[in-house]
Amino acid sequence: MSINVIKPGLATAIQDKGREGYYHLGIPPSGAMDQYSMTLANLLVNNDEGDAVLECALLGPELLFQQDTIVAVCGARMSPKVDGAVMPLNTSFLIKAGQTLSFAYPTAGARAYLAVAGGIDVPMTLGSRATYTLGALGGYQGRRLEAGDELPIGKPKKAAKEGQHLPTECIPPIEKEMPLRMITGMYIHRLTDDAVERFFEDTWTVGSEADRIGYRFKGGRAMEFKPRQQPFGAGSDPSNIVDACYPIGSIQIPAGKEPIVLHRDAVSGGGYATIGTVISADMDLIGQMQPNYKTHFVPVNMAEALEARQLKQQQLDKVRHYLKI
Repeated sequence: MSINVIKPGLATAIQDKGREGYYHLGIPPSGAMDQYSMTLANLLVNNDEGDAVLECALLGPELLFQQDTIVAVCGARMSPKVDGAVMPLNTSFLIKAGQTLSFAYPTAGARAYLAVAGGIDVPMTLGSRATYTLGALGGYQGRRLEAGDELPIGKPKKAAKEGQHLPTECIPPIEKEMPLRMITGMYIHRLTDDAVERFFEDTWTVGSEADRIGYRFKGGRAMEFKPRQQPFGAGSDPSNIVDACYPIGSIQIPAGKEPIVLHRDAVSGGGYATIGTVISADMDLIGQMQPNYKTHFVPVNMAEALEARQLKQQQLDKVRHYLKI
């Protein structure tokens, strides 16, 4: 029960919901950049929602299946192809033993999620199969896939069937410009009032440096920090602070120039001021942003952030009900 990797794609790796509880030790959660799409793919093949999948970034892999298997692909609009025949996204379908799965170039989005009935059955590391490449932890030998890798498939806990599809209204849209909601703090008070106003007025463009550690945004106006005597232990740049913790979604502005949103493989702390945090409901959107996609940041309060998270859970409940899970 395995999949052979013929071509690995650009940055294909095994991911799941991530490993929680080790951030205080400097080990980030890792896991899928788009948790919602990963969950949808697993639901379509009747897996547990947190089972390991393949996260395929921008250029998908080419895979040879050694047994008949039900699979599903969700997320970026990277059409799957079985022996060259295009298969539907957001729908479970059968791949037979000896057939090859490949992917078209993405027409929208950055990351597709391939779920296989039974899940990708690599060993657990600290309670998760997620790949953390910087730490060579989890996944397949702690790294992205390479040609010649052989991926074990688990035994399905529940029978999967082909032809399962998602309700159209539960498939998240992917646009080339998407707003990102954020809660302000901890250090936004360090910016001048004019700088804060400009930050929210400007349109920001995803830079080429965007990856699983963080997304750098360019094209907005530079921001000024209020003058102060730097405290002992802080760097000389006005954006430097004495070290603080970084929650996932934190927004840094080194030198006041280009915001960086920290993502699933980010470090747990450091010496840059963080002016806010992108809400959890919108972190999946970042995972689908290609370089040159655009955004503007929208301030919300905690009640609005919790409502957005609840609405996302209600969408998943609707999918579970629709698929009779």
